[in-house]
Amino acid sequence: MEQSVVECDGRKYNALRQTLGNLPLIVVKAKKGYVACSYIDKETAEKVGDVAAFVSGVKCMDDFLKAKIRTTTTWAEDLGIREGMSVKKALEIMDIAAASEPD
Repeated sequence: MEQSVVECDGRKYNALRQTLGNLPLIVVKAKKGYVACSYIDKETAEKVGDVAAFVSGVKCMDDFLKAKIRTTTTWAEDLGIREGMSVKKALEIMDIAAASEPD
């Protein structure tokens, strides 16, 4: 699995990419949650309480970062992440939510 750091609007995120079948598995981790391609199962993320948002049809990291959110978990919705939002905005919201939590 390839690991890298991606930068969006001055913020840095850990990214994972693995070629599986016809499309790669891509996950970008923010401080409080992650955005993933649709290889990751939303129902499982919901069941375990993940703050997660999902995109589909992306073939590379550039496509991923330009994609729009297709669906989210309840916990991501509670933070204000919505369908149609940019991946960059969703990651920013996840970072801001983590920064606002008490230590």
